[in-house]
Amino acid sequence: MTDKRTQQDAEQGNTIKDPDQWTTGDEPMTGAQKSYLHTLADEAGEEITDDLTKADASKKIDELQEKTGRGK
Repeated sequence: MTDKRTQQDAEQGNTIKDPDQWTTGDEPMTGAQKSYLHTLADEAGEEITDDLTKADASKKIDELQEKTGRGK
């Protein structure tokens, strides 16, 4: 049997959080984000700086996915 706390934790774990609410959102973007952003930016004909935070990179990835047709 699952207790109430375990169920609440499981439900929160499956939630997509807004990048502005990430506890590590102000850290530099990851290598994977950087690589994918440059791929998307090339396809979209845009320039990307390498000084984005994790949160800003995530938002830019979402934006460029929509622009390039790679959106969800």
